[in-house]
Amino acid sequence: TSVIVPWLRENYGCEVVCFTADVGQGIQELDGLEDKAKASGACQLVVKDLKEEFVKDYIFPCLRAGAIYERKYLLGTSMARPVIAKAMVEVAKEVGADAVSHGCTGKGNDQVRFELTFFALDPKLSVVAPWREWDITGREDAIEYAKRHNVPVPVTKKSIYSRDRNLWHLSHEGDILEDPAIEPNKDMYLMSVDPEDAPNEPEYVKVGIVAGLPVSVNGKELSPASLLAELNEIGGKHGIGRVDMVENRLVG
Repeated sequence: TSVIVPWLRENYGCEVVCFTADVGQGIQELDGLEDKAKASGACQLVVKDLKEEFVKDYIFPCLRAGAIYERKYLLGTSMARPVIAKAMVEVAKEVGADAVSHGCTGKGNDQVRFELTFFALDPKLSVVAPWREWDITGREDAIEYAKRHNVPVPVTKKSIYSRDRNLWHLSHEGDILEDPAIEPNKDMYLMSVDPEDAPNEPEYVKVGIVAGLPVSVNGKELSPASLLAELNEIGGKHGIGRVDMVENRLVG
């Protein structure tokens, strides 16, 4: 995003309003974003808390439907993109923007998830996808572009994995995971302990259901997002919720 902002200003001659959705990725992902956005050249940063809407209107309906892709993938990223894109359209209307932009590559499914939502909710909005237009081909090119435009980008050791986190999941891809023969490192997992390190004694959990929807944990009524966060903690410490799979994309 730090590079996309000046690129949009340079190539489209426009003001840029940055948008961030809180879908449960963690406060550490949100710290310092406003300063970063403005240092990159944005005139404004809008942050919206979408956690309750995400769980209530997207996760719970998919859960009730038993929605699973290719018998394994529980659609953690897939479900999050429409709620984010919907909020982007709303923000575009609020600030009077005539276009929206995203940082998805031209190789994955996310570009389709975002753009189909944009087109469905506001066909008049133009969509700019820098990764399908510019000549930046990777991290080194992006850092060089940032230097030329005096954009502060911390140069740190490249992360081994590409991660996507929200209240429903944390996915890991890239690097050694591209080889199906290589077992993931134990420290890769951030939401769950290794089942071998989990408690030997079971923990009994009572989930209250009303009209087909979970409303409480162990007798305590919780909002949809709080309930899911609570269950994540309980399941994670018992090593529950790990999936290893190869995903097919629209582009192959």
